[in-house]
Amino acid sequence: MITSRQLRAARALAGLDQAALAKAARLSLPTIQRMEASDGVIRGNVESLMKLIAALERAGIELINEGTASETGGRGVRLKAPGRGKR
Repeated sequence: MITSRQLRAARALAGLDQAALAKAARLSLPTIQRMEASDGVIRGNVESLMKLIAALERAGIELINEGTASETGGRGVRLKAPGRGKR
């Protein structure tokens, strides 16, 4: 799961505008805009959400989910540490 706040923060951290993220995720610009404008957890079809998350991961973003070790214990984003998550 990803929230609209996480999406906006992840995109900013990766230095992507909405159009660049849409292209990287192979989604339409209106889809990205709708996702960012939603309230709370982003709702959408599973395929679109998986494309979005994969594009963010390729950009070096790691999603921090609720309960994951972080300063506040809440949701967030961070840059992946070098060597983490690469195949």
